[in-house]
Amino acid sequence: MTNSIEDIGKADVTVIIGSNTTEAHPIISMEVIKSVKAGRTRVIVIDPRNIMMTQFADIVLNQRPGTDVAVLNGMMSWIIKKGVYDRRFVKERTEGFEELKKAVEKYTPEYVEKISGVPAAKLKKAAELYAGAEKANILYAMGITQHITGTDNVMAVADLAMLCGFLGIPGGGVNPLRGQNNVQGACDMGALPEVYSGYQRVDNEDARRRMEYAWGVSLPDMPGLKTTEMVGAASRGEIRAMYVMGENPMVSDPDLKHARAAFKKLEFLVVQDIFMTETAELADVVLPGVTFAEKNGTFTNTERRVQRVQKAVEAPGQAREDWRIIRDIAKNMGYPMKHRDISDINKEISAVTGSYAGMPWETLDACGIQWPCPEIGHPGTPVLHVCEFTRGKGRFIPVEFREPAEKADKQYPLTLTTGRILTHFHTGSMTRRCAPLEHLAPRAEAEFSHEDAEKYGIGDGDLVELSTRRGKVQVAARVTERMNPGVVFLPFHYAESPANVLTSVALDPVCKIPEFKVSAVRVKKKRGVRS
Repeated sequence: MTNSIEDIGKADVTVIIGSNTTEAHPIISMEVIKSVKAGRTRVIVIDPRNIMMTQFADIVLNQRPGTDVAVLNGMMSWIIKKGVYDRRFVKERTEGFEELKKAVEKYTPEYVEKISGVPAAKLKKAAELYAGAEKANILYAMGITQHITGTDNVMAVADLAMLCGFLGIPGGGVNPLRGQNNVQGACDMGALPEVYSGYQRVDNEDARRRMEYAWGVSLPDMPGLKTTEMVGAASRGEIRAMYVMGENPMVSDPDLKHARAAFKKLEFLVVQDIFMTETAELADVVLPGVTFAEKNGTFTNTERRVQRVQKAVEAPGQAREDWRIIRDIAKNMGYPMKHRDISDINKEISAVTGSYAGMPWETLDACGIQWPCPEIGHPGTPVLHVCEFTRGKGRFIPVEFREPAEKADKQYPLTLTTGRILTHFHTGSMTRRCAPLEHLAPRAEAEFSHEDAEKYGIGDGDLVELSTRRGKVQVAARVTERMNPGVVFLPFHYAESPANVLTSVALDPVCKIPEFKVSAVRVKKKRGVRS
């Protein structure tokens, strides 16, 4: 996030796009709702479903799944045409405006309506409401990133925020809501194939030399494979061994039949986790890790806040802290890591990661510090890009609308989109072992609009078969006002009804994220059967 969570309530207008905030990020949604109820904030929701947040919204844009770029370009086109963009900010702090203006000119609200299904009049109102605010922010999540155009979607969001001058100010910002508790910290620490910690690129010679000096080794100068590319490489025999840590790809990966075949082809699989997951069941070796309450360390949350985690209970059985497992494996492979405790690790982090340089273990407390924190005593940085962007001036990057990899057709007439529900988390490795939560949501339910339910003769509780070009699953049907005609929603938490059997391996060409949010699907009612 460019801003802080507490900043959310300072906005006059909040745009929520691709985020079922109340279910996937309930604490953050509370900040939005409190501000709405206090009369401070007006909300625009852009989502194919009528999620709970639409109850608090002034304007709701139900776009066809996969058409986010068109909608965002349409808002910018109208804002520029009406002349309500921030001329001073654009002139003083950005470059490339004329290219953006030219690119979005054709995305008139009427043209966008034909692409997305969003009524032109509502798009105009949303654009004017956002641009007319004194302070406005944008919240987004995987609803816009999990597309073959995920990178384009994020670029368009950033373009919109710069156009209206809502970066570098309290109550503004472009704020991605991270999907798991420490995913921000994992990325910060270089858990990506193209960067070291602090987003230093592995193909940058200066960065590589710094890390080689720090670690006393020679390092490759080419980025590795992203997670989604690894599965394809395994299926081709190019990867023969894999080490999976804190991940359950046998539920979360796209096109699960293909993924399972690839994992079974591996010669050696190690899984390090806190439970015997569906992926761990395939492993040659399972290494038992510990939970957050059984270790010391830090988590970095969605607002870049680095917080100290302190051990509360002893780990059971043979479970060990993840860093100790990794250290001992490295030692046995001939590279002795000399870390004795968490403090040693944090000293190394501070030494090699500029944005974390002022946050040694001893200085952190329960409140934490937001990076960048370049030196000890620095208060941290609640708002990014206050005076200038990292590159100096912000550059507009125009993007064109591209259709999803699959569109509904005669054979597969509906569009499937996947996501989370409030009760369960991710692949259910933890929440589905919690009896009260499992009692609340014991099965997967596919959500249908009333129109589609009537068209296909489906009632609440009916057992239906959903099928795509990859496979089929059987689930219970739920008929709800949340859905719009032509769109079906299925949560991905349930291994016995795995949504990702249905999703495709079509990837964003830049970040390689799968298109989980758009698949062409058909439905068949299982006659005489109710779940």
